[in-house]
Amino acid sequence: MSPRLLTVPQVMAALQVSRWTLYQLMNSGELDSIVVGVRCRRIPESALDDYLARLCEEAA
Repeated sequence: MSPRLLTVPQVMAALQVSRWTLYQLMNSGELDSIVVGVRCRRIPESALDDYLARLCEEAA
């Protein structure tokens, strides 16, 4: 089974952050993403899970 790829709006909703904040996370490398085609950015579901796990570890 291939990894599920999430759109920018889907991840914005999941994290409840703005587009600007999400792109900052991706550009800084805190949240992995891929580019499909020329301009289509997608976030693997596993990358979102990893990011959330790191946030929870840091908060503990």
